[in-house]
Amino acid sequence: MSRYGRARKVHANTVEGRRAVLEALRAERNIDRLLVADGIEVGPQMQEIFSLAENAGISVEHLQRRELDRQSQTKKSQGVVAVLPDTRYVSVEDLIFEADHRSQAPLIAVLDGIVDPHNLGAIARTMDAAGGHGIIIPERRAAGISPGAIRASAGALMHLPVARVVNIPRTIEYLNTLGLQTVALTADGDTDYTTADLTIPTAIVVGSEEKGVARLTQERCTATISIPMHGQLASLNASVSAGIALYEAVRQRGSN
Repeated sequence: MSRYGRARKVHANTVEGRRAVLEALRAERNIDRLLVADGIEVGPQMQEIFSLAENAGISVEHLQRRELDRQSQTKKSQGVVAVLPDTRYVSVEDLIFEADHRSQAPLIAVLDGIVDPHNLGAIARTMDAAGGHGIIIPERRAAGISPGAIRASAGALMHLPVARVVNIPRTIEYLNTLGLQTVALTADGDTDYTTADLTIPTAIVVGSEEKGVARLTQERCTATISIPMHGQLASLNASVSAGIALYEAVRQRGSN
């Protein structure tokens, strides 16, 4: 353990904030080291963080608060930062395996161009809470796993499987061949989300904040569903829409 040493500048992904770091440790994620502000208040949460880090053999570097703030990527570290090795994504097949391993019908989300890391994090948090099996995101022009997304997910992205693919429309076609229904959330969907059968293997396709589900993606989906809007606004935030659809799946599956 170094003390008052000048830490290496963080270039890898980080998990920041006490709750998110604790979730990462509990999930036994691969962590290179912890950066902790000197003089941090050590309550029950920090005690557990230190205990889990020690048991896992993770080194702890104590820094002056100013230095830790310089290292922070979110500027909301709460005095503790976990430095991770390079992010590891899984394959689409891994998501299906996760469902099979739990003897459940797959329930995944395909994010078609979500660029806001907070939306990615919020969807991941809801997916985890709903007991879903993971998320698929595109490699380009979209949010990936980052400190901001991890923080927004309250640590869910530390253990929720995330697959990163080159082409979303082709991935939709592939999911169809695997026996999943691919349902796009759109403003003018053919079916109300409450009447769609979400008990069967399902991939819920969520579009970008600005443009929604892309035309090429939508054309390859097996169905489109919509959430009724009764006010003056025409649409919901992407993460809210995803959450509503995911919990409709939870409701249906829980009653069958």
